[in-house]
Formats: sequence, structure tokens, C-alpha cells
Amino acid sequence: MTELLFPLGGRRAWAVWTTAVLTYLVTVLHRGSMSVAGLQAAERFHISASALASFTVVQLTVYAAMQVPVGVLLDRYGSKRLLITASGLLFVAQTAFSLVDSYPAALAARAVLGVGDALVFISVLRVVMSWFPALRQPVMSQATGMLGGLGAIVSTVPMSAAFHAFGWTTTFAAASVLSLVTGVLVLFLIKDTPYDEPLHRTKQSVTEVRNNLRRAWKEPGTRLGLWTHFTTSFSGSTFGLLWGFPFLVTGEGLAPTTAAAMLVLPVLAGLCYGPLVGRYAARFPFYRSWIVLAVIAGSMTMWTVVLLWPGQAPLPVLLLLIVVQAAGGPGSMLGLDYARTFNPSTRFGAANGMVNTGGFIATLLCIGMVGILLDASSGGAPQTITDFKWALAFQYVLWAIGTRQILRYRRKARATLARYNPEIYEALRANQVVPLKG
Repeated sequence: MTELLFPLGGRRAWAVWTTAVLTYLVTVLHRGSMSVAGLQAAERFHISASALASFTVVQLTVYAAMQVPVGVLLDRYGSKRLLITASGLLFVAQTAFSLVDSYPAALAARAVLGVGDALVFISVLRVVMSWFPALRQPVMSQATGMLGGLGAIVSTVPMSAAFHAFGWTTTFAAASVLSLVTGVLVLFLIKDTPYDEPLHRTKQSVTEVRNNLRRAWKEPGTRLGLWTHFTTSFSGSTFGLLWGFPFLVTGEGLAPTTAAAMLVLPVLAGLCYGPLVGRYAARFPFYRSWIVLAVIAGSMTMWTVVLLWPGQAPLPVLLLLIVVQAAGGPGSMLGLDYARTFNPSTRFGAANGMVNTGGFIATLLCIGMVGILLDASSGGAPQTITDFKWALAFQYVLWAIGTRQILRYRRKARATLARYNPEIYEALRANQVVPLKG
């Protein structure tokens, strides 16, 4: 019989969680390192807008493709091993990216970075699920996303200043060393669970793994989580990872320093949104979809104002766009909360992996299409605000698809739970979360 060696939510839990969050923060820094380097990358590799977009598209494609395999690996090997592996891969990828000067080699480096990135987030979420009580997990998950998002701040203003002061190679190489540091911290400070578990986990057969994946995918709550993640997060990610800086500088005519500073706002706004969303999800789990739909409506409304504004939008309008859009990050975390609610612990990794693909598939589609549409609209000439507006209007296609699927699977998830687990359904309606068994 397994024994609890450390109290859930105790001092050791906070030490483990802090180490995991620091690893995630550094990973977000690497993920967003192209946010202010797009213009330099275009000059360094002599590439077009669509080719520039391919750096982020390749990275996110690999990330999304790895999520389900990573979920299976997480259920088998635990968070610690995956986080150590991720730190090594991120160090190698970012070091290589700092040194290469050919476009194909740079793409390969971003692909390896995508693999390392894919290992981190759901491993950190497993730490939350393992070390904290169920009622605190929604708030802790939001805190994980918020604090990890501070890496996006480091990848904007500080990295922009570093590029100008030290150049491409030194800046990226220095960033890569941070992953070595976090890897060492993980090795010595993280334990997979607070329980006295055997060192060797029970191996699952290929059939058992396949059945777990099939059951997680057939669960409407998993698909609700996937489409929630898909629809809430792509707009802010597209803006923050690549196209926000060129849009603000080339399209809206802002100074590069002003644009870089504005990219910090989503993280600061997320620090305000996150606790509110986490508390709402913990107190009213049956009505989480309402906040999801509100997040989507807010982003759509602000982008409509900006895209229909004659010429360049005023600075206050652009600031409001960024602040409203920032709610997408905390909103996307509710997708992972659905995975936790509608799946037993034995397939958390598989379900979280599936859900986490949603936002990144949408982001890579949006980033890629914006690049293609920019090239088509500008025809090789310098890009204008009109070119950016036509390209960024593609977001409405993804919002329409995602919102329809959220409404569809919200209905299916509730009906399935009411039919097969009526006690849990009634508990959820009473705003109580009871973990599924099996």
C-alpha cells in the first residue's frame, strides 16, 4: 500500500512546483524568442514573410504532433524524466539556432526546440495534479500558466535589447544556458509524486496504451477541452509569437521599442485574469464554458474594431486589443481543466496531450496563413497596414469553427456524463468536482 510521504500542498509541494514552473518559464522564453527577432531573422536568412512564418509553424507543428506521444510517455515515465530530457533538447536546439546561418539548418533547430517544448507543459501540470488537493488544482493550474508566461516578458524587451547590444549569436546562446540550469534543478529538486511509490512503474502493453488513447479521444469532455484550447488561445499566440511585432512596427507605425514593450502587456494582464478564471472554475465548474465564450467574444470584438479602423488605429485602441486578447491564455487553461474533470487519473497524460494540441494547431494554421496572405496581398512590395488587415482577418475562420465545436461538445459532454455517471453529473451541476474512477 502506498503511503503519503509529504502532505499535499505542503512545503515540499511548493518547492517541487516552483522548480517545475521555473522550467516552464524558461521554455516559454525559448518558444517566444522569435517574437522580437522576426525582422532580424528575415535579414539574416534572406527570407520572405511566409518563410519567416515557417520557423514558428515548424516549431508548433512538431509541438502539436508530439502532444499525444508525450502524454503516453508522461503516464509511463513521470514528470521528472521528461523535464530533464526537455531541458537537454532545448539547450541543444537554441545553441544550434544561435550558430547556423542557413535557412534549412535554422528550421531543423526550431523543430528540435519544438520537441523539447512539447515535453514541458503537461509534465508541469502533472506536478500540480500530483502534489496539490483537487480543490486547489484549478487555481494552481492558472498560476502555473501565469508565472510560466513571465518567460514571454523576458523574450520581448530584454531580448530585444540584447539583440541590439550583443547580436544574434550571443543572445540566443546565452538563452540556451538557462535550460542547463533548470535541468540541474529538476534533477535534484523534483519528485514525481508525494507518495512512496516503487522506482519502476508498471509497464503498459501496447494494447493498454491504445485503449487509453481511444477512451480519452472518445470522451466528449476531452474534445470539449481540445476545442476550448483551440479557440481561445490562437489569436494571442499568433500575435505574441510572431506577427504582433511586425504588425505594430510595419503596419501600425510604432517604434520597435514601443512595440516590444507592448508585447509585455499580455503577461501582465494574464496575472490579473488568471486568479479570476481559476477561482471561477473551482467555484462554478458546470458553467466554465460561459467564460470561454466570453473570452472568444472579447477577442473577436476588439479585432473587429482594429481591422475596421480607417488606417492606423490609435495607441489606446491597440493597447485595449492586447489587454482583452490576453484573456485567451487563462481561458485556454479551462480546456485542460475539462480533461481533468472528464477523465480518470490513469489517462490524464493522454487526455491533456490531446487537449493541448488544440491551441497549437490553431496557432500554426493562423501564423502560416497570415504569412501566405501577407505575401499575396503585398505582391513582393513593402507591406502596408491594409496588407496586415487582410491577412489577420483569417482569424475569424478559426473562431467560427472553434465556437461551433465548443457548443457541440459542451452538449455532448454533459449528456454523456448524465447518462453514464449520473451521481458525478449531479455533483458537477451542484458545482462540486468528483474525480472519475477507472
